Amino acid sequence: MRVVIQRVIQSEVNINGDEIRRIQQGLLVLLGIEEADNEEDSDWLCKKICNLRIFDDDAGVMNISVKEMGGEILLISQFTLHALTKKGNRPSYIRAARPEKAIPLYEYTIKALEHELGKKIQTGTFGADMKVSLINNGPVTISIDTKNKE
Repeated sequence: MRVVIQRVIQSEVNINGDEIRRIQQGLLVLLGIEEADNEEDSDWLCKKICNLRIFDDDAGVMNISVKEMGGEILLISQFTLHALTKKGNRPSYIRAARPEKAIPLYEYTIKALEHELGKKIQTGTFGADMKVSLINNGPVTISIDTKNKE
C-alpha cells in the first residue's frame, strides 16, 4: 500500500458532482492499493497514519498525532499512486490492484482507520469521479509505502 498524507486545515471531496464529504483540521490520505497488498499492510499503515506526530505542540514543534489532537481523516482511493513511469510518457498502472482485490481492502482500511482513530472517518467512493480540494497546513506532505517499512 502506498499513501500520500497531507496535513490539512480543511479538505473535501465532491463525488460524482453531487455529494460532498469534508473534514476540518486533520489528514487527507490518498491511498493506492497494489496486488501484493493485504490486511497486514493495512493494519500497519493505519497505526502509522494515526500515530504520526506531525501536528504542532504548544512550543510549535511537530510532536502531536492526529489521534492525540482529535483531528479528522479523509481517505481517498487513488490507484495512480502505483503509476510506473520509467518507460515512455504514458504511465502504466499494471501494479495497481484490480477492483475485486482493491475494494475489499479499501473497505477494510476504512474500518481499521476508524478503529485506530477512535471515531468515524470521511471517505471518497472507490472508482467514482472525485474532485478533491484541500488547504495544506505547513505545507506538510508525507508519503509512505508498506513495502519499505524498514
